[in-house]
Amino acid sequence: MRRLRPRTALPPLPARNARSPLAGRSPRSPRCLLLVLPVFAALTSLALLTGCAGVDGLQSEGRARDVDAPLVLWPGYSPAPPGRDENPVALVPVPNVPRIPSGTMADANPLAVLDADIAAQGRTPPAPKAVRRPELHDITGDGKANLIMAVDLDPRTSELRVYSVRRTVVTRVLVLRGVLAGVDLAAGHLVIREPTKDPRYVSVTDYVWDGHSMTLWNITLDDARTPQTPRAGGGSP
Repeated sequence: MRRLRPRTALPPLPARNARSPLAGRSPRSPRCLLLVLPVFAALTSLALLTGCAGVDGLQSEGRARDVDAPLVLWPGYSPAPPGRDENPVALVPVPNVPRIPSGTMADANPLAVLDADIAAQGRTPPAPKAVRRPELHDITGDGKANLIMAVDLDPRTSELRVYSVRRTVVTRVLVLRGVLAGVDLAAGHLVIREPTKDPRYVSVTDYVWDGHSMTLWNITLDDARTPQTPRAGGGSP
């Protein structure tokens, strides 16, 4: 009977917790990965930062333009203040109209006031079709209505007039002539919009009552806008 020759025994497997002498240097070990990842991230960030710069670096766009201070012509000259007839905010009593004891322009005849005021300046009163709808709003802050009227002198130019009652007397407090692209009321301010040479913008002149007269508050530029749809009905007191 043939006897089987026993096979050579395999060497025992290393224990699970035993460490090989090369384990610490293996690139796949967790400790080595922890050391390699921060270095890789730093190199990547450096490459990105380097790539943001142009190949030739900063370039000059030429010599900066010189800025000179404005040259003032005739520095010793200053104009005289406007006269009563030239001052748009001068208080001018309107002759030949009845006094108003109530103190509100809601009790006045708007067309009669307008015609009397223009006639007192030596001009012919306008045709009724050239007069826009009268508006009644409190812009002097006394709780009583003021009268705002506009007369279209031609297809482009108009005249704006504002009236108030001062001690029962009908008084003009503002008159302006220009191209009225818009007239607004905002927080007691009367805002006049006029076109500029640039169709994208309008000139905005802001008037406010200071307790004694209409005062020029501010002049700015604003974006042009399309005309607003007129509201139904007349002016509100």
